[in-house]
Formats: sequence, structure tokens, C-alpha cells
Amino acid sequence: MSKFELKLPKMGESVAEATITSWLKEVGETIEMDEAIVEIATDKVDSEVPSEVEGVLVERFFEVDEVVGVGQVIAVIETNGEAAAVVEEVEEDQPEVPEDLPTVTSVKVKIQETETVADLKSTAGKFYSPLVKNIAKTEGISLEELESIQGTGKDQRITKNDILAYIKEGKSAPVAGGTAKQVTQAKASAQPAAPLTSKPAMEDEIIEMSRMGKLISKHMVDSLRTSAHVQSFVEVDVTNVVRWREKVKDEFLRKEGEKITFTPIFMEAIAKAIRDFPMMNISVDGDRVIKHKDINLGMAAALADGNLIVPVIKKADQLNLVGMTKTVNDLAIRSRSGKLNPDDVQGGTFTVTNVGSFGSIMGTPIINQPQVGILALGSIRKVPAVIETPEGDLIGIRHKMILSHSYDHRVVNGALGSMFAKRVGDYLEAWDINTNF
Repeated sequence: MSKFELKLPKMGESVAEATITSWLKEVGETIEMDEAIVEIATDKVDSEVPSEVEGVLVERFFEVDEVVGVGQVIAVIETNGEAAAVVEEVEEDQPEVPEDLPTVTSVKVKIQETETVADLKSTAGKFYSPLVKNIAKTEGISLEELESIQGTGKDQRITKNDILAYIKEGKSAPVAGGTAKQVTQAKASAQPAAPLTSKPAMEDEIIEMSRMGKLISKHMVDSLRTSAHVQSFVEVDVTNVVRWREKVKDEFLRKEGEKITFTPIFMEAIAKAIRDFPMMNISVDGDRVIKHKDINLGMAAALADGNLIVPVIKKADQLNLVGMTKTVNDLAIRSRSGKLNPDDVQGGTFTVTNVGSFGSIMGTPIINQPQVGILALGSIRKVPAVIETPEGDLIGIRHKMILSHSYDHRVVNGALGSMFAKRVGDYLEAWDINTNF
């Protein structure tokens, strides 16, 4: 017999902890390989943690609603064979606590009139994920209001979509210290009516950053402090790509059951370019450079609450265009619906962000540590351009975009960073209008 330590897996570059939402197995129950043991929630992903071994659950270290750090042991499974991580049973000396040591007691504050979602679990026994809690806190939604929302999640839990729908139907801008309606009514009753000709007094609004916002902020600042950021810009003629997609999109949908966007086409070109320049597929660990075997492309996606998440296309260079399209669409849909698994957002070796979707023609993105490069896709625009022909140069209308490549100048020199971006553009410009899928 041996014992296996089940640890909380890594769930993304900026996720450091998760909340236990439900235990799916009790102590003493038999567990199969890959069987889900516990449900967890983070500000980005609600997921299940599967078992890596077969055996019997003999110990659980955390209760429901407790917060666990990534890498912490959450349970112990007794196995029949050799396990990857064996628990060493060590007797620890427990320090004696003096009897005269004062007892720390919690201070209860009167909050009947201003009670907000300060705890993950309400007095009615309902559980609220960190994401729902942060949205409620930002929007000034009281605990009483939150409990009145009808949840559509498992066990009628309130999901991100539930609370956003509630806000859209009846809430206004974020208000600190209560709901917008409560604060408006309080101000109206406390102040005399102003003349119709006067303008309402404008006050600065203070908005607290969410926990995930703070983590992302730290991640970005740390990246700028760590890497020597340098950018290269390449203008690319994507007229053939635009015409090809317009030509095949209806047939592609009918034949493959998937809508084809520009993203999988760009991802295919980027994967090919990384294969040509493998030193772009590296990461830095102190004084060591790790050259990765697999090309795993991170695809930055904006969420409804303003946060970003980066699902990863694993082994992107091994996918054909149909496979790439299906993977991109699947990750995009599950990102928006909050159904990504922890494995979906880890293991990336190079990141791509589409700033063009917000109307930007170019950008200077910050590197996603410990990677060494990130490519921003600018918007596709119709522009006048010089067209070279055997009969001479002509002026015509072409579809063009700008690729912005940010790279770590500690390990990627200007030649490599520029040639890589140019190679991506070359693949896109050489797109055959008669390409089959």
C-alpha cells in the first residue's frame, strides 16, 4: 500500500488559488483513474479536479468554501501500487499553548442596513463563486439582493451569466456601500430638490480593483520588470486570405459544421513560423533557456467582466486548418461561457492577441511570462497600395493588417524577432486563393 498526494493543479498564469465548492467523494470511497474528486472555483474557471490514480480516499485537508493555493495537497488517496507522490508520515511536535494566552475573538459589526457580499457563503447556505462575489461587490449588490436571484447553475447556484443578466435588467453603474437604487433614494430624501436649471453635482467614483484585477496587474508589472521588451512591426497584405474566406465560408459551415474566422488561419501561419524559428518557442528560467518541444499557442480572449483569459491550443503545428478551426471555436465558446478546464489555460509557449477586434491597427502587448514573445494582430483595413505587375506598377485597393511582435531582448535579438514576424506575414501573403480545406 502507498499513499498519493492529490494537489491543486495550476489553472493559469495569473491564478494562484481556488475555492473548494463541493466534495464529490467522501473519505473511504473508492476512486477510479481520472474520476472527479472535488469541484473548485476561481475568478476565471469553475472546474473539477480528477484523480491521477486509482484507490481509496483516506483524507481530506480542506472543507467546502475554504481557499486553497496552487500546489497545496488537498487530499490523500491510498493506492495498491506504486504512486507518483508518497506521503511521508511525520509526527510533528505540537507547541503547547499557555493557558493564560488571550483568546482571539471575532468582532461583529452591525451591518443590517449595509450588508453586502462579504463572505462566500450566505446565511441561507448558498455558495457564491469568487467571480460572482467580485461582480456583486463591484456593482454594490447586497446579500439580500443576491439571494433573490434565481440561479441556473448546478444546485441552483448563481452563475456569472445570471448576475450579469440581473445587472442588465435592473442595475445601473457600480455604487459603493449599497445598491444604486438605495443610494439614489437616500440622496433624494436627504437633500432638497434642486432647481430645474441647475446641473447635478459630479463626484469622483472610487472603484476597488477585484482580486483577479490585482493579480493581472501584478503579472503585467512583473513581466515588464523581468523582460527587456522590444517590438517589431510588419505590414501584411492579406487580400488573398480575405477573398478565400469569403469564397469558402458558406461551404465550410455546411461541410464541417463550424464557422471559419480569420483567427484559425492566422494561428496556422504563426505555428508554421514558430516551427521555422524554434528559438521563439522558448522560456526563461533564471539563467537557463528552456526550448519547448510542443508548440502550444495561447489565444488571449476578453471576458464579459473585462478580465482576460488565455486558453491554449496544444500542439498547434500538428493541426490542419479544419482541426485548428474546431479547436479555436471550442475554446472561444467555452471561454465566454466560463466552462474552461484548468488544463485549457496552462502550458502555453507563445501567445497571440487580437487587438484588431477592438479596432486597433496595432499594439505593443506585454509578454506572458515565462514566454519570450507575443504577437498582436491588428485590424484588417482596405487601403490604397502599389501593386507590382509585369506591365508596371498600379495603384489598387488591398486588404492590409499590421503584425506587432513584442519579444524578450534578453534572449531574442532584433534579427530573430523581426524575421519571425516577417515569416508569419510571408505565409499569409502566399495564401493560395484556391486552397482546399
